[in-house]
Amino acid sequence: MPNRPSPATAEAPSSRPGRAGALPSRPAEARSTGFGSTVFDAIGPAEPLRAGALSVFDVCHAGVVLRALLFVHAVVAVGLLFNATNARDWLALVASGSSAALPGVLLWLLVACGLNRPLGAMPLAAQWLFAVALGAVGGVVGSAPAWLLGGDALGPTPWAALALSGAGLAAVMFQWLRMRSQAMLPADTTARLAELQSRIRPHFLFNTLNTALTLVRLDPARAEGVLEDLAELFRVAITDSGESVTLAEEVELAKRYIAIEQIRFGSRLQVTWELDAEAGAARVPPLLLQPLVENAVRHGVEPSDVGGVIRVRTRVKLGRALVSIVNSVPDTPSRPGNGMALRNVRERLRLMHDVAAQFETRREGDVFRVQIVVPL
Repeated sequence: MPNRPSPATAEAPSSRPGRAGALPSRPAEARSTGFGSTVFDAIGPAEPLRAGALSVFDVCHAGVVLRALLFVHAVVAVGLLFNATNARDWLALVASGSSAALPGVLLWLLVACGLNRPLGAMPLAAQWLFAVALGAVGGVVGSAPAWLLGGDALGPTPWAALALSGAGLAAVMFQWLRMRSQAMLPADTTARLAELQSRIRPHFLFNTLNTALTLVRLDPARAEGVLEDLAELFRVAITDSGESVTLAEEVELAKRYIAIEQIRFGSRLQVTWELDAEAGAARVPPLLLQPLVENAVRHGVEPSDVGGVIRVRTRVKLGRALVSIVNSVPDTPSRPGNGMALRNVRERLRLMHDVAAQFETRREGDVFRVQIVVPL
């Protein structure tokens, strides 16, 4: 196998990423020392919390927007039942009321999303005041087009009532966002701990070190490459890389893992990379692909005497990045796992992208497929 060939769009199983192409966005100081700030540093009281990650006004997600719109429109529809004389009259009132509610809700969400970080750093009382006041403004502004167009469906409702209605709905939404933020904290912590447990597997470490020790006597250059890949994997495992990384970085890290396992399994491990450069710009949680590729090796290649095949594919479809990891399933079943890696990936995708991300696993005959869809 060549020492360090550069990665290609579709690669042979023995490919290994070169040093210059590996994770180029890492800071220079982290590359020179090998150690950056770790996830354990965040436990200390001196480490400030990221406002954007814990802000109550974190509404920049399609799922939050959809739920907010459904809630407000449901309240409007129920409230208009009191003014309707029949079903047809009620539908007309709902249509008119929705045309007034939609602009107000979108205005509230857009402002909250744009000012997410500064609002999250404000005291709770100030957050309440801003949320309610913005709701009042949204109620008035949202109804303005209907009044300017001369619509009478809203009735002789005074502007004060519109402002109070918007403020009340905003208060309920803000309380829901607070409860959602508080509920996500333990889930985020649990996912983080599961992530740490799945990051460093002792058997993989020991196998890699034994491989390197063997290569030291037979091929020192390859032994150096194995240790470099192992060092990079562990550096990323203990480094707090922020809220997200690019899919391209995750692919490079997965290639380093495969390069290590390739030496151990040899021709038994057949890996094909089908990569779309445009999909590499998608943002994903850190250490997303490596546990999935490791699962494919452990359950699709290791139990089989003849080895197995793994295909990693990324592509862009309808403005979203699609990632699929397919591995062959041997006749001899592997030792059942606890599913931690799959649950961990699913949970972190949900925390980051909410309903905008998809995660599916299924077995199709003699292959097992994992598919991930994330927004670009």
